[in-house]
Amino acid sequence: MSLLVVLAALFGLFWGLRRALYRSLAPERVPERALPDDLGLDFREVRIATARGRRLFGWWLPAGAPGPAPAVALLHGWGGNAETLLPLAGPLRQAGFAVLLFAARCHGRSDADSFASLPRFAEDLGHALDWLKRQPEVDPDRLAAVGHSVGAGAVLLTAARRADLAAVASIAAFAHPRAMMRRFLAAKRVPYRPFGWLILRYVEQVIGHRFDAIAPVNTIRAIRCPVLLAHGADDRTVPVAEAHAIHAARAGDHVVLKILPGSHDQFADLDQAAAELVAYLRTQVVGRLRP
Repeated sequence: MSLLVVLAALFGLFWGLRRALYRSLAPERVPERALPDDLGLDFREVRIATARGRRLFGWWLPAGAPGPAPAVALLHGWGGNAETLLPLAGPLRQAGFAVLLFAARCHGRSDADSFASLPRFAEDLGHALDWLKRQPEVDPDRLAAVGHSVGAGAVLLTAARRADLAAVASIAAFAHPRAMMRRFLAAKRVPYRPFGWLILRYVEQVIGHRFDAIAPVNTIRAIRCPVLLAHGADDRTVPVAEAHAIHAARAGDHVVLKILPGSHDQFADLDQAAAELVAYLRTQVVGRLRP
């Protein structure tokens, strides 16, 4: 067998494994079905420019009150869409917030891209927040962000990089992407040595970031605005111990941890969870005096 044939076979094997890895890690695209007006909320569809020439699909719900209002961007988790956090929109509107629900790239009705990742979620959130600041109905000094799961990690990463957020809330964030990926590989029965280790190194190369640099247990130390960490006590996807680990790594008393009844995607009492989150943001953001 010639060297050329061997190289071609190895290239074919690598390409096949690469495609299989991309397929296994790609989020399921689920279009939005419910609409805000199903809950009696006025809204308009928006398209927001993001990185790499892509556009994000979203729903914009102005506060409806006279004068610039505080605003909050809501970001779903892996495989979610703009509809995922829609149950929070009504309580937030009642608390005086303008609300932006949007889908990250490769999710919902937003544009596709080569891959999705926590850093790209954060990129999309950054562009969504910049879009909010340009709206005449929004007070740019009273911006907040709420994220779930991977979206929660993106919210914490964004807050570590920006100084213009009044407060953020993280729902069911994992402490470190490496641990999350290892749980995923174990569920697929992929041995960590050597295959899992190689896969994790490859994923870091593809997304262009080391896991340590984007891990919530590390980014929490750089956040200076108030932070609410909310987590379900019965979460089996991301153990509640990870919320405690993030909280323990904080660099001040501005990070609050709330353990609520419920699982990763469903809280046992959504009204209680929404009330906790809205009360926190109302205290930290709505009542904040403008400079």
